[in-house]
Amino acid sequence: MSKFMFTRTVAAAVLTAAFTLPAGSALADETSCSPFTPLIKGQEDLVYVMTLGVKGIGDGSDKLVTVDVNPQSKTYGKVVAQLSLGGRNEVHHMGLSDDRRHLWAGGLDSNKIWVFDIGSNPAKPKLIKTIANFAEKTGYVGPHSFYALPGRMMITPLSNKKDHGGETGVVVYNNKGDFVSAHAMPVGDLPIGKGDGYGYDVGVNPGKNVFLTSSFTGWNNYMMDLGKLIKDAEAMKHFGNTSVMWDLKTMQPLKVFNTPGAPLEVRWSWQPGDNWAITTAALTSQIWVYKQDDKGEWQAHNVGAIGNPAEIPLPVDISLAANGKGMWVDTFMDGSARYFDMSDPMHPKEVYKKKIGSQVNMVSQSYDGKRVYFTSSLLANWDKKGKDDEQFLKVYDWDGKELTEKLSLDFYKLKLGRAHHMKFQVRDLKTLKPLESIAAVQPAVAQVARAD
Repeated sequence: MSKFMFTRTVAAAVLTAAFTLPAGSALADETSCSPFTPLIKGQEDLVYVMTLGVKGIGDGSDKLVTVDVNPQSKTYGKVVAQLSLGGRNEVHHMGLSDDRRHLWAGGLDSNKIWVFDIGSNPAKPKLIKTIANFAEKTGYVGPHSFYALPGRMMITPLSNKKDHGGETGVVVYNNKGDFVSAHAMPVGDLPIGKGDGYGYDVGVNPGKNVFLTSSFTGWNNYMMDLGKLIKDAEAMKHFGNTSVMWDLKTMQPLKVFNTPGAPLEVRWSWQPGDNWAITTAALTSQIWVYKQDDKGEWQAHNVGAIGNPAEIPLPVDISLAANGKGMWVDTFMDGSARYFDMSDPMHPKEVYKKKIGSQVNMVSQSYDGKRVYFTSSLLANWDKKGKDDEQFLKVYDWDGKELTEKLSLDFYKLKLGRAHHMKFQVRDLKTLKPLESIAAVQPAVAQVARAD
């Protein structure tokens, strides 16, 4: 339910334009981009890596690190910029704006949000805004995913200000960094299903006027040492076991699904005619596919397992190919990347596995699927200890059969900290490929700018 409502005329203008797209419009997913963000369909020039500061390493602060990843560049494989955020905030995920000129990022502990200019000089991002009152404005803490809408940024926090537990919501800001609205996750026995209030990631399907949210755990758990957490029987009860389908135009929940074990990343297949989404549950190692039945109602299907669930491989990130035919899954505990044949999403098949490091967390693939990027850090208190605490960025070529390592940067040796989330960028933004949706919503975006 909405705690604060959009300015109705502005919301109507944006969403009407957004959802006049044909149902079969060809939208493509470059890693985890919003469909409203223009894509890099050729060689990416840069990768931004958000790093968690570590006491005694460099200045000890969190950083936005920029690495040149174009093999034709004179500075290929080099860190070309690093921007210290000052202090340690449990920095986590980032999200690109709808014009790919700005990058948003959040701190799971400090609740700060940073907005970077990555359009003026992509190789040297500039911090242009720090939002320090997120918890006060919204009632939520732990801003996690940042997902572009026309003129807006949708944010999914992990926890709440009241008890630092798992009940949370969905928050919307405008592109200027102003708070717009907050919407609580469904809780309790409802006509649409039994909600537990937990949240994590978000993914939008414009053609179907829906978005899907997943679930994880609250501040009390994600800031706890992993070894201590696993031994705490009561704490282990406090993980999300649901996912929610929402109506994007009204921002109202449509259905709550029972998806046990903390379903994490949300990805939609943008292959024309597909209209299905996918998540993987961290604690149960299950794959869930969401699609409509013959009556048009959304259903969640448990379609398979990742590795041996009894060993808790802990799937932590997924990357769905642009055509929806393949999916990378990273499993943190064994440090491996698995590739699944998704030709039939109801029957995924693991066809390849490679150990990337002692631990591995995030995975991002280029639009053409020929390059795959990996980073290592999960959470500061959840990463492995001692010699297994490897912190890296690794880049591989993928020919459809084998990963071949092309670049490896040791973030500890470089005094950069723990390598977490990644986003790509090009030096020349004119080479980006706008989606049909971008052109369709331009009049509405202009109206939003005037109204705000």
